[in-house]
Amino acid sequence: MPYPNLQFFSPRIRPVLYGLGLTWAVSILVACGSAPVRAPFPSDSSLNTDIVTPVTGRLSPEQANDVTLAALGLVGTPYRYGANTPETGFDCSGLINYVYQTRASITPPRTTADLTFWGQSVPKNQLRAGDLVLFGKSTLANHAGIYVGGDRFVHAPSTGGMVRLESLDARHWLAQKPRFKRP
Repeated sequence: MPYPNLQFFSPRIRPVLYGLGLTWAVSILVACGSAPVRAPFPSDSSLNTDIVTPVTGRLSPEQANDVTLAALGLVGTPYRYGANTPETGFDCSGLINYVYQTRASITPPRTTADLTFWGQSVPKNQLRAGDLVLFGKSTLANHAGIYVGGDRFVHAPSTGGMVRLESLDARHWLAQKPRFKRP
C-alpha cells in the first residue's frame, strides 16, 4: 500500500488526499494548522454593511467596463465543462478566465474553488461592474459569475445551458449565499 492508513479522514476527503499525494496534502494540513486560519467569506452576520472605506482593486474603471461589456457579449454561448473560449463554450470559471485575460490582461485562477481566495472581498453595497460573484453554501465557492450592475450578473450555468444574464435577487441565487470579490 503506497499510502498510510487515512481512515481518520472523512470518506469524502480520502480520495482528495490520495489524488493530491499524501506528502503534499499533509504538508498543507500541517501548515494550515500552525496558525489560525480565517475563513475566506465572513458569515453574513459579521458583514458590516455600513462600511464607508471603499474597496479598491486592480481593475481600472475602463477595464471594468470592458470586462462587463465582454461578459454581456458572450450571453448565448453554450456551456461546456472545462471549456474557456467562445468557440468551444464556457464553464463558469472558464468564462471569467477568458473575459479577464482578454479584456483586462489579468489571469484569474482557473477553478471556481481557487477564485474563493482571489481578489478582495467586497460588501454588496460596494459592488461595481466587473466584480466577481461567488456562490456556495460552504467556505469554498462552487459557482461564479461577473457582476454587470443593476443586481445582475453573467454566468455559464450548467450542462445544456448557455451563458446568461440573471438577477442576484432570484430566490435560487440568494439561497446560494452570494459573496463578492474585486480583482
